[in-house]
Amino acid sequence: MTLLLHHARFRFLESIREPVATVSSLLFPALFMVMFSVASSAVRDSAEHATASAGQMAFFALASAFAFNLGIGVAVDRDKPWELYVRALPVGAGAVLGGRLLNAAAIAVLSLVPVALVAGLLTEAHATPPRLVAALPVLLGCGLPFVFLGLAIGHSLPMKAAIPVVQLIMLPGSFLGGLWMPPSAFPAWLDPVSQALPTRAGRELVLGALTGTDPGPVALPVAIGWTVLLGALAVAAYRRDEGRRFR
Repeated sequence: MTLLLHHARFRFLESIREPVATVSSLLFPALFMVMFSVASSAVRDSAEHATASAGQMAFFALASAFAFNLGIGVAVDRDKPWELYVRALPVGAGAVLGGRLLNAAAIAVLSLVPVALVAGLLTEAHATPPRLVAALPVLLGCGLPFVFLGLAIGHSLPMKAAIPVVQLIMLPGSFLGGLWMPPSAFPAWLDPVSQALPTRAGRELVLGALTGTDPGPVALPVAIGWTVLLGALAVAAYRRDEGRRFR
């Protein structure tokens, strides 16, 4: 456990020493909330709409932080001689991977702070403390598919390919999942596609915990299904990469 925490501390210090990547993870979701939510009169004037908008943007912040931090971070580290040296040490992969995941979780949680500030200062969003406490583990649980997505991409692709692939998956996936605008604005033919995505499932589950609304019968099975599928892909990509480089 001590070694794992040392790796997590090293990863976190490395992240904050590259302010461009860290600041983008922290500020972009808040900027998107200003552009897509605060600019809407319905969100500004309605506590219900503002709270829902804050919840879905918080999930966008966390999911994006996981996918970009792990997807791009792993791909970048795979090209570094230092990473090869660290993995060749007789300490096993658990501490290295665990430290990386703890760092990604820390950045993801920190990304929620600017969104919360924008929601609290510029909108009528409101949630009781018990609702906020209940929403945090749901947020983290719904972020698992994006943890596995990032690991699968990072262990499968070089850095130059990982960056556009993460962007091409996360940006359309976030829009189609209703994280930038409510699914009620979608045309009827798009709604079934949206409900099959992990972004939409996560949105419904997070808003259910945050506001007490019914997430519907589809959200939880879809979230579990994507978690299992992407988890299997991440394990396969990790084993393939480790077997190729360290056998």
